[in-house]
Amino acid sequence: MNRDAIDFQKEPVATLFRKLLIPTLLGSFAMSAVCTIDGIFVGHGTGADGVAAVNLVVPIYQFVAGLGLMIGSGCSVVSSIHLSYKKVKTARLNISQALLATTLFITVLTVLVLIFPAETARLLGSSESLMPQVLDYLQWIMPAFVFQTWMLIGLFIIRLDGSPRFAMWCNIVPALLNIVLDWLFIFPLGMGVKGAAIATTLSIVAGGVMALYYLLFMGRSLRIIALKTSVKSLRLAGRNLGYQCKIGLSSLLGELTMAIFIYIGNWQFMHYLGNSGVGAFGIACYYAPFFFMIGNAIAQSAQPIISYNYGTGLWHKVRETRRLLLRTATLFGVCLSLLFILFPRELVGLFVDTQSQAGRIATAGFPYLGTGTVFFIANVAVIGYFQSLERIRESILFVLMRGVILLIPCFYLLPAVWGTTGMWLAMPVTEALTSTIIYGMCLYRRRRR
Repeated sequence: MNRDAIDFQKEPVATLFRKLLIPTLLGSFAMSAVCTIDGIFVGHGTGADGVAAVNLVVPIYQFVAGLGLMIGSGCSVVSSIHLSYKKVKTARLNISQALLATTLFITVLTVLVLIFPAETARLLGSSESLMPQVLDYLQWIMPAFVFQTWMLIGLFIIRLDGSPRFAMWCNIVPALLNIVLDWLFIFPLGMGVKGAAIATTLSIVAGGVMALYYLLFMGRSLRIIALKTSVKSLRLAGRNLGYQCKIGLSSLLGELTMAIFIYIGNWQFMHYLGNSGVGAFGIACYYAPFFFMIGNAIAQSAQPIISYNYGTGLWHKVRETRRLLLRTATLFGVCLSLLFILFPRELVGLFVDTQSQAGRIATAGFPYLGTGTVFFIANVAVIGYFQSLERIRESILFVLMRGVILLIPCFYLLPAVWGTTGMWLAMPVTEALTSTIIYGMCLYRRRRR
Protein backbone atom coordinates (compact mmCIF):
# COMPACT_ATOMS: atom_id res chain seq x y z
CA MET A 1 0.00 0.00 0.00
CA ASN A 2 2.83 2.41 0.73
CA ARG A 3 4.86 1.71 -2.38
CA ASP A 4 3.50 2.67 -5.79
CA ALA A 5 6.84 2.52 -7.66
CA ILE A 6 6.71 6.19 -8.70
CA ASP A 7 9.89 7.66 -10.10
CA PHE A 8 9.51 11.39 -10.91
CA GLN A 9 12.83 11.43 -12.72
CA LYS A 10 12.53 8.49 -15.14
CA GLU A 11 8.84 7.69 -15.72
CA PRO A 12 6.84 9.30 -18.56
CA VAL A 13 4.71 12.27 -17.55
CA ALA A 14 1.45 10.64 -18.68
CA THR A 15 2.17 7.53 -16.57
CA LEU A 16 3.03 9.62 -13.52
CA PHE A 17 -0.11 11.73 -13.91
CA ARG A 18 -2.34 8.67 -14.22
CA LYS A 19 -0.77 7.01 -11.16
CA LEU A 20 -1.36 10.15 -9.10
CA LEU A 21 -4.74 11.21 -10.49
CA ILE A 22 -6.82 8.07 -9.97
CA PRO A 23 -6.20 7.58 -6.22
CA THR A 24 -6.29 11.34 -5.58
CA LEU A 25 -9.67 11.66 -7.29
CA LEU A 26 -11.08 8.64 -5.44
CA GLY A 27 -9.93 10.03 -2.11
CA SER A 28 -11.35 13.47 -2.89
CA PHE A 29 -14.67 11.98 -3.99
CA ALA A 30 -14.85 10.06 -0.72
CA MET A 31 -14.36 13.20 1.39
CA SER A 32 -16.82 15.22 -0.71
CA ALA A 33 -19.43 12.49 -0.53
CA VAL A 34 -19.13 12.18 3.22
CA CYS A 35 -19.81 15.91 3.69
CA THR A 36 -23.02 15.51 1.72
CA ILE A 37 -24.07 12.34 3.56
CA ASP A 38 -23.19 13.98 6.88
CA GLY A 39 -25.59 16.82 6.04
CA ILE A 40 -28.35 14.37 5.15
CA PHE A 41 -27.92 12.47 8.45
CA VAL A 42 -27.92 15.66 10.53
CA GLY A 43 -30.95 17.04 8.69
CA HIS A 44 -33.03 13.91 9.07
CA GLY A 45 -31.85 13.15 12.60
CA THR A 46 -31.84 16.57 14.29
CA GLY A 47 -33.98 18.81 12.11
CA ALA A 48 -33.40 22.34 10.84
CA ASP A 49 -31.99 23.60 14.15
CA GLY A 50 -29.32 20.89 14.10
CA VAL A 51 -28.31 21.82 10.56
CA ALA A 52 -28.17 25.50 11.55
CA ALA A 53 -26.01 24.70 14.59
CA VAL A 54 -23.54 22.73 12.49
CA ASN A 55 -23.44 25.42 9.79
CA LEU A 56 -22.56 28.06 12.36
CA VAL A 57 -19.37 26.13 13.22
CA VAL A 58 -18.46 25.60 9.55
CA PRO A 59 -16.32 28.81 9.29
CA ILE A 60 -13.85 27.38 11.83
CA TYR A 61 -13.71 24.13 9.86
CA GLN A 62 -13.11 26.05 6.62
CA PHE A 63 -10.36 28.13 8.20
CA VAL A 64 -8.54 25.06 9.56
CA ALA A 65 -8.95 23.23 6.25
CA GLY A 66 -7.62 26.26 4.39
CA LEU A 67 -4.66 26.47 6.76
CA GLY A 68 -3.86 22.79 6.20
CA LEU A 69 -4.10 23.18 2.42
CA MET A 70 -1.97 26.33 2.52
CA ILE A 71 0.84 24.70 4.51
CA GLY A 72 0.48 21.37 2.69
CA SER A 73 0.64 22.81 -0.82
CA GLY A 74 3.45 25.24 0.03
CA CYS A 75 5.48 22.56 1.81
CA SER A 76 4.93 20.14 -1.07
CA VAL A 77 6.14 22.61 -3.70
CA VAL A 78 9.25 23.50 -1.69
CA SER A 79 10.01 19.84 -0.92
CA SER A 80 9.53 18.85 -4.58
CA ILE A 81 12.13 21.39 -5.65
CA HIS A 82 14.57 20.27 -2.94
CA LEU A 83 14.13 16.65 -4.03
CA SER A 84 14.90 17.61 -7.62
CA TYR A 85 18.22 18.99 -6.32
CA LYS A 86 18.77 15.76 -4.31
CA LYS A 87 18.50 17.72 -1.05
CA VAL A 88 16.51 15.06 0.80
CA LYS A 89 17.46 16.22 4.29
CA THR A 90 16.36 19.80 3.53
CA ALA A 91 13.01 18.50 2.25
CA ARG A 92 12.55 16.48 5.47
CA LEU A 93 13.42 19.55 7.51
CA ASN A 94 10.74 21.61 5.78
CA ILE A 95 8.13 18.93 6.36
CA SER A 96 8.97 18.59 10.05
CA GLN A 97 8.88 22.36 10.58
CA ALA A 98 5.52 22.66 8.82
CA LEU A 99 3.88 19.91 10.88
CA LEU A 100 5.25 21.16 14.21
CA ALA A 101 4.32 24.81 13.65
CA THR A 102 0.80 23.96 12.47
CA THR A 103 0.25 21.59 15.39
CA LEU A 104 1.25 24.28 17.89
CA PHE A 105 -0.97 26.92 16.26
CA ILE A 106 -4.07 24.73 16.06
CA THR A 107 -3.52 23.48 19.62
CA VAL A 108 -3.53 27.07 20.91
CA LEU A 109 -6.67 27.84 18.88
CA THR A 110 -8.41 24.73 20.23
CA VAL A 111 -7.55 25.56 23.84
CA LEU A 112 -8.82 29.13 23.47
CA VAL A 113 -12.12 27.99 21.96
CA LEU A 114 -12.63 25.35 24.65
CA ILE A 115 -11.93 27.93 27.38
CA PHE A 116 -14.40 30.42 25.84
CA PRO A 117 -17.00 28.25 24.04
CA ALA A 118 -20.03 30.50 24.59
CA GLU A 119 -18.14 33.60 23.48
CA THR A 120 -16.94 31.75 20.38
CA ALA A 121 -20.49 30.62 19.58
CA ARG A 122 -21.80 34.19 19.81
CA LEU A 123 -18.93 35.40 17.64
CA LEU A 124 -20.01 32.84 15.03
CA GLY A 125 -23.54 34.27 15.12
CA SER A 126 -25.37 31.82 17.37
CA SER A 127 -28.71 32.83 18.87
CA GLU A 128 -29.55 31.92 22.47
CA SER A 129 -32.04 29.28 21.30
CA LEU A 130 -29.38 27.53 19.20
CA MET A 131 -26.63 27.96 21.81
CA PRO A 132 -26.96 24.49 23.47
CA GLN A 133 -26.63 22.63 20.16
CA VAL A 134 -23.84 24.92 18.91
CA LEU A 135 -21.90 24.31 22.13
CA ASP A 136 -22.47 20.55 21.88
CA TYR A 137 -21.04 20.48 18.37
CA LEU A 138 -18.27 23.03 18.96
CA GLN A 139 -16.80 21.42 22.08
CA TRP A 140 -16.66 17.96 20.54
CA ILE A 141 -15.38 18.95 17.10
CA MET A 142 -12.51 21.23 18.16
CA PRO A 143 -10.15 18.41 19.29
CA ALA A 144 -10.34 16.97 15.76
CA PHE A 145 -8.66 19.91 14.08
CA VAL A 146 -5.07 19.07 15.04
CA PHE A 147 -5.54 15.64 13.44
CA GLN A 148 -7.19 17.26 10.43
CA THR A 149 -4.11 19.38 9.74
CA TRP A 150 -1.91 16.28 10.07
CA MET A 151 -4.06 14.58 7.45
CA LEU A 152 -4.26 17.53 5.05
CA ILE A 153 -0.53 18.29 5.14
CA GLY A 154 0.37 14.61 5.20
CA LEU A 155 -1.62 13.86 2.03
CA PHE A 156 0.52 16.27 -0.01
CA ILE A 157 3.76 14.78 1.35
CA ILE A 158 2.65 11.15 1.01
CA ARG A 159 1.80 11.68 -2.66
CA LEU A 160 5.12 13.40 -3.22
CA ASP A 161 6.86 10.45 -1.55
CA GLY A 162 5.38 8.19 -4.23
CA SER A 163 2.44 6.66 -2.33
CA PRO A 164 -0.80 8.13 -3.73
CA ARG A 165 -2.75 4.96 -2.92
CA PHE A 166 -1.92 5.25 0.76
CA ALA A 167 -3.00 8.92 0.59
CA MET A 168 -6.25 7.75 -0.98
CA TRP A 169 -6.91 5.39 1.94
CA CYS A 170 -6.21 8.23 4.37
CA ASN A 171 -9.32 9.82 2.82
CA ILE A 172 -11.48 6.76 2.28
CA VAL A 173 -11.09 5.17 5.73
CA PRO A 174 -12.23 8.32 7.61
CA ALA A 175 -15.07 8.81 5.11
CA LEU A 176 -16.46 5.30 5.60
CA LEU A 177 -15.96 5.49 9.37
CA ASN A 178 -17.79 8.82 9.52
CA ILE A 179 -20.81 7.42 7.68
CA VAL A 180 -21.12 4.43 10.02
CA LEU A 181 -20.58 6.46 13.19
CA ASP A 182 -22.96 9.22 12.07
CA TRP A 183 -25.75 6.68 11.66
CA LEU A 184 -24.90 4.96 14.97
CA PHE A 185 -24.64 8.09 17.12
CA ILE A 186 -27.51 10.08 15.56
CA PHE A 187 -30.17 7.39 15.09
CA PRO A 188 -29.81 4.32 17.38
CA LEU A 189 -28.10 6.25 20.21
CA GLY A 190 -30.05 9.49 19.69
CA MET A 191 -27.10 11.76 20.53
CA GLY A 192 -28.08 14.57 18.14
CA VAL A 193 -25.49 17.09 17.00
CA LYS A 194 -23.12 15.93 19.75
CA GLY A 195 -23.16 12.49 18.14
CA ALA A 196 -22.45 14.02 14.73
CA ALA A 197 -19.47 15.92 16.17
CA ILE A 198 -18.08 12.84 17.94
CA ALA A 199 -18.46 10.78 14.76
CA THR A 200 -16.64 13.39 12.69
CA THR A 201 -13.90 13.77 15.31
CA LEU A 202 -13.21 10.03 15.54
CA SER A 203 -13.07 9.69 11.75
CA ILE A 204 -10.70 12.66 11.40
CA VAL A 205 -8.48 11.26 14.18
CA ALA A 206 -8.22 8.00 12.21
CA GLY A 207 -7.09 9.82 9.06
CA GLY A 208 -4.64 12.03 10.94
CA VAL A 209 -3.05 9.07 12.75
CA MET A 210 -2.68 7.19 9.46
CA ALA A 211 -0.92 10.14 7.82
CA LEU A 212 1.36 10.75 10.82
CA TYR A 213 2.23 7.05 11.08
CA TYR A 214 3.33 7.08 7.44
CA LEU A 215 5.54 10.12 7.94
CA LEU A 216 7.10 8.64 11.06
CA PHE A 217 7.69 5.03 10.03
CA MET A 218 6.82 4.34 6.38
CA GLY A 219 8.24 7.24 4.36
CA ARG A 220 10.66 6.34 1.62
CA SER A 221 12.42 9.68 1.10
CA LEU A 222 10.20 12.05 3.07
CA ARG A 223 9.64 11.60 6.79
CA ILE A 224 9.70 13.57 10.02
CA ILE A 225 13.08 14.27 11.60
CA ALA A 226 14.21 15.87 14.88
CA LEU A 227 14.53 19.66 14.82
CA LYS A 228 17.19 21.87 16.41
CA THR A 229 16.14 24.58 18.89
CA SER A 230 19.00 27.06 18.50
CA VAL A 231 18.26 30.69 17.68
CA LYS A 232 19.66 30.29 14.17
CA SER A 233 17.55 27.16 13.55
CA LEU A 234 14.38 28.89 14.76
CA ARG A 235 15.09 31.88 12.55
CA LEU A 236 15.58 29.63 9.50
CA ALA A 237 12.43 27.70 10.39
CA GLY A 238 10.46 30.96 10.49
CA ARG A 239 11.83 31.92 7.08
CA ASN A 240 10.95 28.50 5.61
CA LEU A 241 7.42 28.55 7.04
CA GLY A 242 6.86 32.09 5.76
CA TYR A 243 7.82 31.05 2.25
CA GLN A 244 5.61 27.94 2.39
CA CYS A 245 2.67 30.07 3.52
CA LYS A 246 3.40 32.55 0.72
CA ILE A 247 3.28 29.80 -1.91
CA GLY A 248 0.19 28.14 -0.46
CA LEU A 249 -1.76 31.31 0.42
CA SER A 250 -4.03 30.91 -2.59
CA SER A 251 -5.21 27.53 -1.17
CA LEU A 252 -6.30 29.23 2.06
CA LEU A 253 -7.97 31.99 0.07
CA GLY A 254 -9.70 29.33 -2.05
CA GLU A 255 -11.40 27.91 1.06
CA LEU A 256 -12.35 31.37 2.25
CA THR A 257 -13.82 32.32 -1.12
CA MET A 258 -16.09 29.26 -0.93
CA ALA A 259 -17.42 30.72 2.31
CA ILE A 260 -17.96 34.07 0.60
CA PHE A 261 -19.82 32.36 -2.25
CA ILE A 262 -22.19 30.67 0.21
CA TYR A 263 -22.63 33.79 2.36
CA ILE A 264 -23.41 36.22 -0.49
CA GLY A 265 -25.58 33.65 -2.26
CA ASN A 266 -27.66 33.08 0.87
CA TRP A 267 -28.29 36.80 1.22
CA GLN A 268 -29.30 37.26 -2.42
CA PHE A 269 -31.55 34.21 -2.62
CA MET A 270 -33.22 35.24 0.65
CA HIS A 271 -33.74 38.76 -0.67
CA TYR A 272 -35.32 37.66 -3.95
CA LEU A 273 -36.95 34.30 -3.14
CA GLY A 274 -37.16 33.97 0.65
CA ASN A 275 -36.64 30.75 2.60
CA SER A 276 -37.43 28.53 -0.40
CA GLY A 277 -34.76 30.29 -2.43
CA VAL A 278 -32.16 29.76 0.29
CA GLY A 279 -33.18 26.10 0.46
CA ALA A 280 -32.71 25.74 -3.31
CA PHE A 281 -29.32 27.46 -3.17
CA GLY A 282 -28.38 25.24 -0.21
CA ILE A 283 -28.78 22.18 -2.42
CA ALA A 284 -26.37 23.72 -4.91
CA CYS A 285 -23.92 24.37 -2.07
CA TYR A 286 -23.84 20.66 -1.28
CA TYR A 287 -22.61 20.02 -4.85
CA ALA A 288 -20.11 22.91 -4.98
CA PRO A 289 -17.45 21.02 -2.93
CA PHE A 290 -17.48 18.30 -5.62
CA PHE A 291 -16.49 20.87 -8.24
CA PHE A 292 -13.74 22.25 -6.03
CA MET A 293 -12.45 18.80 -5.02
CA ILE A 294 -12.20 17.64 -8.65
CA GLY A 295 -10.23 20.72 -9.70
CA ASN A 296 -8.08 20.49 -6.59
CA ALA A 297 -7.44 16.76 -7.11
CA ILE A 298 -6.28 17.41 -10.68
CA ALA A 299 -3.99 20.20 -9.45
CA GLN A 300 -2.58 18.07 -6.61
CA SER A 301 -1.92 15.20 -9.03
CA ALA A 302 0.03 17.47 -11.37
CA GLN A 303 1.82 19.46 -8.65
CA PRO A 304 4.67 17.08 -7.73
CA ILE A 305 5.39 16.39 -11.41
CA ILE A 306 5.43 20.09 -12.30
CA SER A 307 7.45 21.18 -9.25
CA TYR A 308 10.02 18.41 -9.68
CA ASN A 309 10.62 19.15 -13.36
CA TYR A 310 10.53 22.89 -12.71
CA GLY A 311 13.34 22.36 -10.19
CA THR A 312 15.41 20.39 -12.69
CA GLY A 313 14.71 22.80 -15.55
CA LEU A 314 12.91 20.22 -17.74
CA TRP A 315 10.36 22.66 -19.16
CA HIS A 316 9.11 20.32 -21.88
CA LYS A 317 7.82 18.00 -19.12
CA VAL A 318 6.23 20.94 -17.32
CA ARG A 319 4.38 21.89 -20.52
CA GLU A 320 3.31 18.29 -21.11
CA THR A 321 1.90 18.09 -17.57
CA ARG A 322 0.08 21.38 -18.10
CA ARG A 323 -1.59 20.00 -21.22
CA LEU A 324 -2.72 16.91 -19.32
CA LEU A 325 -4.02 19.08 -16.48
CA LEU A 326 -6.07 21.26 -18.81
CA ARG A 327 -7.48 18.35 -20.83
CA THR A 328 -8.46 16.43 -17.70
CA ALA A 329 -10.10 19.48 -16.12
CA THR A 330 -12.02 20.21 -19.32
CA LEU A 331 -13.20 16.61 -19.63
CA PHE A 332 -14.54 16.48 -16.08
CA GLY A 333 -16.04 19.95 -16.39
CA VAL A 334 -17.93 19.11 -19.58
CA CYS A 335 -19.28 15.86 -18.10
CA LEU A 336 -20.55 17.64 -14.98
CA SER A 337 -22.04 20.44 -17.07
CA LEU A 338 -24.02 17.92 -19.11
CA LEU A 339 -25.14 16.19 -15.89
CA PHE A 340 -26.56 19.40 -14.44
CA ILE A 341 -28.12 20.49 -17.74
CA LEU A 342 -29.72 17.15 -18.59
CA PHE A 343 -30.64 15.74 -15.15
CA PRO A 344 -31.44 18.62 -12.79
CA ARG A 345 -34.56 16.97 -11.38
CA GLU A 346 -32.68 13.81 -10.39
CA LEU A 347 -29.88 15.80 -8.71
CA VAL A 348 -32.34 17.94 -6.75
CA GLY A 349 -34.45 14.93 -5.82
CA LEU A 350 -31.62 13.45 -3.75
CA PHE A 351 -32.23 16.18 -1.15
CA VAL A 352 -35.81 17.46 -1.41
CA ASP A 353 -39.14 16.76 -3.08
CA THR A 354 -38.86 18.22 -6.57
CA GLN A 355 -42.50 19.34 -6.36
CA SER A 356 -41.80 21.55 -3.35
CA GLN A 357 -41.15 25.25 -3.85
CA ALA A 358 -37.43 24.88 -3.15
CA GLY A 359 -37.28 21.83 -5.40
CA ARG A 360 -38.86 23.67 -8.31
CA ILE A 361 -36.53 26.65 -7.92
CA ALA A 362 -33.45 24.39 -7.82
CA THR A 363 -34.62 22.26 -10.75
CA ALA A 364 -35.08 25.38 -12.88
CA GLY A 365 -31.74 26.86 -11.82
CA PHE A 366 -29.41 23.87 -12.01
CA PRO A 367 -29.01 23.96 -15.83
CA TYR A 368 -27.80 27.56 -15.60
CA LEU A 369 -25.46 26.70 -12.73
CA GLY A 370 -24.12 23.72 -14.69
CA THR A 371 -22.82 25.91 -17.51
CA GLY A 372 -20.11 27.18 -15.18
CA THR A 373 -18.66 23.89 -13.92
CA VAL A 374 -16.16 23.51 -16.78
CA PHE A 375 -14.71 26.95 -16.03
CA PHE A 376 -14.87 26.38 -12.25
CA ILE A 377 -12.84 23.14 -12.38
CA ALA A 378 -10.38 24.50 -14.95
CA ASN A 379 -9.72 27.63 -12.89
CA VAL A 380 -9.03 25.68 -9.69
CA ALA A 381 -6.65 23.38 -11.58
CA VAL A 382 -4.82 26.25 -13.31
CA ILE A 383 -4.37 28.15 -10.03
CA GLY A 384 -2.75 24.98 -8.67
CA TYR A 385 -0.46 24.98 -11.72
CA PHE A 386 0.73 28.51 -10.93
CA GLN A 387 1.35 27.48 -7.31
CA SER A 388 3.52 24.59 -8.48
CA LEU A 389 5.75 27.03 -10.39
CA GLU A 390 6.06 29.41 -7.41
CA ARG A 391 4.10 32.05 -9.36
CA ILE A 392 2.53 33.35 -6.20
CA ARG A 393 1.13 36.69 -7.36
CA GLU A 394 -0.80 35.13 -10.24
CA SER A 395 -2.31 32.38 -8.10
CA ILE A 396 -3.45 34.84 -5.40
CA LEU A 397 -4.80 37.31 -7.98
CA PHE A 398 -6.91 34.68 -9.74
CA VAL A 399 -8.27 33.27 -6.48
CA LEU A 400 -9.36 36.76 -5.40
CA MET A 401 -10.76 37.43 -8.85
CA ARG A 402 -13.04 34.38 -8.90
CA GLY A 403 -13.94 34.60 -5.20
CA VAL A 404 -14.29 38.33 -4.51
CA ILE A 405 -13.44 40.84 -7.25
CA LEU A 406 -15.79 39.41 -9.90
CA LEU A 407 -18.13 37.19 -7.85
CA ILE A 408 -19.63 39.85 -5.57
CA PRO A 409 -20.51 42.31 -8.41
CA CYS A 410 -21.99 39.44 -10.46
CA PHE A 411 -24.18 38.33 -7.53
CA TYR A 412 -25.56 41.87 -7.20
CA LEU A 413 -25.71 43.04 -10.84
CA LEU A 414 -26.96 39.96 -12.71
CA PRO A 415 -30.16 39.48 -10.63
CA ALA A 416 -30.99 43.14 -11.27
CA VAL A 417 -30.85 42.42 -15.01
CA TRP A 418 -32.14 38.83 -15.29
CA GLY A 419 -33.89 38.21 -11.98
CA THR A 420 -33.71 34.66 -10.62
CA THR A 421 -31.79 33.44 -13.67
CA GLY A 422 -29.12 36.03 -12.97
CA MET A 423 -28.53 34.63 -9.47
CA TRP A 424 -27.90 31.16 -10.87
CA LEU A 425 -25.61 32.64 -13.53
CA ALA A 426 -23.44 34.58 -11.04
CA MET A 427 -20.99 31.72 -10.56
CA PRO A 428 -20.79 30.68 -14.26
CA VAL A 429 -20.22 34.27 -15.44
CA THR A 430 -17.56 34.84 -12.73
CA GLU A 431 -15.69 31.67 -13.64
CA ALA A 432 -15.95 32.30 -17.39
CA LEU A 433 -14.58 35.83 -16.98
CA THR A 434 -11.73 34.52 -14.81
CA SER A 435 -10.85 31.88 -17.43
CA THR A 436 -10.86 34.55 -20.14
CA ILE A 437 -8.52 36.78 -18.13
CA ILE A 438 -6.16 33.88 -17.38
CA TYR A 439 -6.05 32.91 -21.07
CA GLY A 440 -5.49 36.53 -22.09
CA MET A 441 -2.63 36.93 -19.62
CA CYS A 442 -0.94 33.72 -20.77
CA LEU A 443 -1.34 34.72 -24.44
CA TYR A 444 0.16 38.16 -23.71
CA ARG A 445 3.18 36.65 -21.92
CA ARG A 446 3.71 34.14 -24.73
CA ARG A 447 3.73 36.89 -27.37
CA ARG A 448 6.18 38.95 -25.31
CA ARG A 449 8.54 35.96 -25.13
